[in-house]
Amino acid sequence: MCAGKLELPCPFPNLPPDMQISAILESLLIASQEPLSSEEMARLVRARVAEAEDVLIRETDEGSAPAPLPKWLSGLAQTTPEQAAEAVAELNRHYEQTHRAFTILERPKGWKIYTRADYGDFVRHLFPGRKRERLSGPAMETLAIVAYRQPITKAAIEAVRGVSCDGMIQKLLDRDLVRIGGRADLPGRPLLYQTTDLFFEHFGINSIDDLPNASELRRVKLPEPKEETAPAEEAEQQLALSAIGTPAAAAGDAEADVNEPEEPSTEPS
Repeated sequence: MCAGKLELPCPFPNLPPDMQISAILESLLIASQEPLSSEEMARLVRARVAEAEDVLIRETDEGSAPAPLPKWLSGLAQTTPEQAAEAVAELNRHYEQTHRAFTILERPKGWKIYTRADYGDFVRHLFPGRKRERLSGPAMETLAIVAYRQPITKAAIEAVRGVSCDGMIQKLLDRDLVRIGGRADLPGRPLLYQTTDLFFEHFGINSIDDLPNASELRRVKLPEPKEETAPAEEAEQQLALSAIGTPAAAAGDAEADVNEPEEPSTEPS
C-alpha cells in the first residue's frame, strides 16, 4: 500500500513515502500551466531517472566513486502511462477521502488540477470583472450543430436551422467555443467550423464521442445546403477575418488560411 490513507496498490513499493509516484505527478501537475497527458507525465519521470544515470556515468568517467542510484529512483525508469493514470486515480481517491477543494480531471490535452464546482461561488470573487453569461437558445442550437457534425460549413448549419447564422457563429467565435478548422473541398472552398478545447473543458468532456447520443445524431442525414451566394461568401470572409483575434487563432489552432490573397482585379479603377 502507498503511504497515507490511499487504498490503491502502489506500483512502486520501494519509493520512500515522500517520493511516491503519486506525489511526483502531483508536483508536476501543480507546476505545469498546461494539461499533462499520462504519456507526458511518464516521460518526465523517466527523464529524471535518465538524467541521474547520466550524472552517475559522468562522475564515474571522471574517476569518482559515486554512490549507486537509490532503488526508489532507479525503479522509476520503466514508468508507463498506465501507471501514471493509476497514480492520478489514487490522488483523486485521496482528495475525495480528505474532502479537498480540488480534483484532477482529464481533458483532451491531458490531466489538470481544477477546483471543485462546489466552491465556484467563492472562486468567482477572484475575478470580479467576469460576469456569468449564458448563451441564447439560437446560439446553443448553433453550437450543438457544430459539436455533433463538425467539421461543418456555415451553409450546412444554416440548412439545418433554416435561418442565417452569421451572428450566432460570430458570437461562438468570440466566446472561443468554435474555431475555424480548415476549408471544405467544395466550390468556393467554404470555411469549416469545429469546437475548441475550451468547449470540451467547459462542458466537461474529452471528445465529441462523450456527447449524449453522439453516434446516433452524427448519422442523421442533414438537409442539403443551398449554393453560396456572393453576399454569403462576403459574410463568411468577414467571419474568417474576425476569427484572427480569437484565443484559438492566437494559439495557432486555426488551421485555415483566413488571409488568402484575393485575385487581382482586372477592372479599371
